[in-house]
Amino acid sequence: MLLIYTQKVTPRIVYTFKHICSNILGISVKFSTKIEEFIAHDGMKMSYGKQPLGNELFVQKVDLLMEQGFSEVEIKVQPWGNSFCFFPLPETSALPFDIFAASFYLLSRYEEYLPHVKDEAGRFPAAESLAYQEGFLQSPVVDVWAYKFKEVLEERFPEIEVGKRSFSSRAVIAVEHVFGYRNKGFIRSFLGMHIDMFHLHFGKVFDRIRVLFRLKKDPFNVFEDLIEIIKSYNLKMLFMFQLSDFTVHDRNINHNRMPYRSVIKYVADYAKVGLLLGYYALDDFRILRREKLRMEDIIHSPLEYVMNTKYDLNLPDCYNNLNELEINHDYSMGYPHTPGFRAGTCTPFLFYDINMEVTTPLMVHPYAFNSAAADILSLEDVQRLLGNMMQEVKGLGGHFNAVFKNQDFSEYFDKELNYSFLKQIYEIE
Repeated sequence: MLLIYTQKVTPRIVYTFKHICSNILGISVKFSTKIEEFIAHDGMKMSYGKQPLGNELFVQKVDLLMEQGFSEVEIKVQPWGNSFCFFPLPETSALPFDIFAASFYLLSRYEEYLPHVKDEAGRFPAAESLAYQEGFLQSPVVDVWAYKFKEVLEERFPEIEVGKRSFSSRAVIAVEHVFGYRNKGFIRSFLGMHIDMFHLHFGKVFDRIRVLFRLKKDPFNVFEDLIEIIKSYNLKMLFMFQLSDFTVHDRNINHNRMPYRSVIKYVADYAKVGLLLGYYALDDFRILRREKLRMEDIIHSPLEYVMNTKYDLNLPDCYNNLNELEINHDYSMGYPHTPGFRAGTCTPFLFYDINMEVTTPLMVHPYAFNSAAADILSLEDVQRLLGNMMQEVKGLGGHFNAVFKNQDFSEYFDKELNYSFLKQIYEIE
């Protein structure tokens, strides 16, 4: 156990130290504001303040973890070994940077509370982030800093026992459209066929007819193929199904249709399933609750996992709604078209609400890769970034999550390429 002295124990300090020390390094921590207790402690200890109390391990702090709310923060990113960091400290500190304040800035998504330019879909874009602008978006710097802190601890306390982590990876399949042609209704099928004819997509017209007459399997129904991979290699995979009402934003089929429900139940027998949030569920608590109940009615168990891959996260309101409905796991933390670590970490972390200054029960599982990035980046860039990120996460014993759509593995997309990405993520030969 590591005793940490600080003049005032704030929620931000507890949150950040527990993520770095406990979640990443596996070291239990205890906080104290009493100098007498700290001095009398014979075990491992460090102080986090403006100046050391004696010859203990000392890390000087900046003010961010002592503040409340949010305001403009002056940040100057500097190199630190083969990484980067900010909030520099004087030589009296055991660390040259306040990694705790810097980690809180990234984990809490502090910059997303500040004024910024949104993209065409109303989202916080990767280009507005500090990590993208300073060139460290593809590195889980919070975990890198934690391991640098581990080296300092091991040098000062050779007896310290640090937990060992093992690398894990998971593909998350976002299912907005279970079927491409089936169960769309006469009007939608009729319009879709004429649109394909107008664009001279005669192959799709022929496929639609064959699917509607049950002469061919629907091209988006690739779930048997994915389940076969899961069973063959004993993989962990997560499927997110959309159950929202039909709107201009969400165009899935009616959630009450038995073929749709049957697919969800079939997948749930072999993998974890969750809810892909609809556009209006992000802002309207009643709609979110309705979609949650729909999923629970199908899978006959409490909903644990949700994801939003297309729309604005709208922090902290969307996450607070998930907390209120006791949904415990979110997989939305990433950039749809830009590979990288949006929150700077490859370790699941609890969401911290800056408005309320409280650590919430919601566990955020960040993803580093979305197949949509292949629509913008070259194949060489995607393969290089994916390989580099996985290699670094593997060295840190972290978690690597990647997002795909079910149609990525259909005949209308480059399914061979996406299967190769899937195999690379799971390290399948």
